Amino acid sequence: MINPHRGEVAIGIGGEERLMRLTLGELAALEARLEVGGLVALAERFETGAFRANDLIALLTAGLRGGGDDLDEAEVAAMDFDGGAIGAAEAASRLLAASFRGTT
Repeated sequence: MINPHRGEVAIGIGGEERLMRLTLGELAALEARLEVGGLVALAERFETGAFRANDLIALLTAGLRGGGDDLDEAEVAAMDFDGGAIGAAEAASRLLAASFRGTT
């Protein structure tokens, strides 16, 4: 069960709903991985559409790991996201919104 009050969102992968959540540890790892200057810069990269496919993969990996899946970026990159790349990007957008605003 998805709990939006914990910053959780759902993502469809291969027709199955999976949980994503950005824990503080995953946010710190994501900041370092993407070499951004803080959480605001991280959010702005995605809000302005200035992200690359590798950024999206890193964000989805962090969210899935925070949701309890033990995955690496190569595994996430090979996944069949419901809605394709657009579906993955929309889920990532919901994840960021839930993490920084407490809503889905």
